[in-house]
Amino acid sequence: MPLAIRVSRRTGIVAVPGGRHAHSTPTPLLGGLAMFVGFAVAVLIFVPSTTTRTGVLVVSGLAAVLLIADDRWSVSPGIKFAFQLLVALVAVLVFGFVIRYFGLPGSGGYGSTTVVDLGWFAIPVSLFWLLGMQNTVNFLDGVDGLAAGVVFIVALTLLIAAAGKDQIEVVQLAGALAGACAGFLLFNFHPARIFMGDSGSHFLGAALAVISILGVAKVAVAFALAVPILALALPIADTAWAIVRRRRLHMSVASPDLQHLHHRLQAFGLNPRQTCYVFYAATALLGTIGLMFFGHRRIIGAVVVAALVLASTMAADRLQKAGVRIPAPFLRRLLAEPGRR
Repeated sequence: MPLAIRVSRRTGIVAVPGGRHAHSTPTPLLGGLAMFVGFAVAVLIFVPSTTTRTGVLVVSGLAAVLLIADDRWSVSPGIKFAFQLLVALVAVLVFGFVIRYFGLPGSGGYGSTTVVDLGWFAIPVSLFWLLGMQNTVNFLDGVDGLAAGVVFIVALTLLIAAAGKDQIEVVQLAGALAGACAGFLLFNFHPARIFMGDSGSHFLGAALAVISILGVAKVAVAFALAVPILALALPIADTAWAIVRRRRLHMSVASPDLQHLHHRLQAFGLNPRQTCYVFYAATALLGTIGLMFFGHRRIIGAVVVAALVLASTMAADRLQKAGVRIPAPFLRRLLAEPGRR
């Protein structure tokens, strides 16, 4: 990341304040490329050489490299979509990252699964998934530390799901992605010293898409695809509503605005860190529900408690800043009542 910061400044690939950029100084934009390098090094060291490993690196690297053009020159929405589609086509047609089936609860009782073969729909569904993940993470990247933190939690969720089914390769890939996000967060959490840019958000989206496809492809169980979908439910819903909202206003779906959920939370009064905490808690909680469907029921209690602690801490902080206090006489009476502690 320090090297990426220096290279960004020397090459002029920086985010200039103004418009949708709320930061006050020009900020380097090559964090995404640095994240990919960290991810690639970890994968090359820990993941055995296979066609799958090569495919993951090529697809995610292609997304990281192609979208640097948008960070440098702000390409048109049409060219940006062409880059996204190229990444998706390479993943599906060249390396075979395809969702061929999904599982549904079967009629044979608890734990039984009915496998639904997608047939000819497999390729369009897979392309839609890859395009959707790239755009979801891209739309999510609007607050310091938000996209990387959410993807970190989703990657850990995929890791836990894969570990329970002995999918070692998926565990290794998801762990490498989580590690890359964690390293980036050291420099990107508010106030950020470097941004991931479109290069980084598309790298994360493409990597998440192919790793989750691998998880589904290696096990035919009910709700397998529900793990990543539920974990990303909040940003997916926000992305879907952004598309509907912009079409209702006769705007291009690629037109930027300040109406995303993270923008509304800040308008409500949350600072960038608090906004991240809301998304982190929601992602962890929803991802845990996905794991529960996947067979990991014991973990949900710990995550629910952690999410409640985080939510109550934020609520107390907001009340304190708003000047809301419990009157001392009322508090003394409350504690003096029999049976109260």
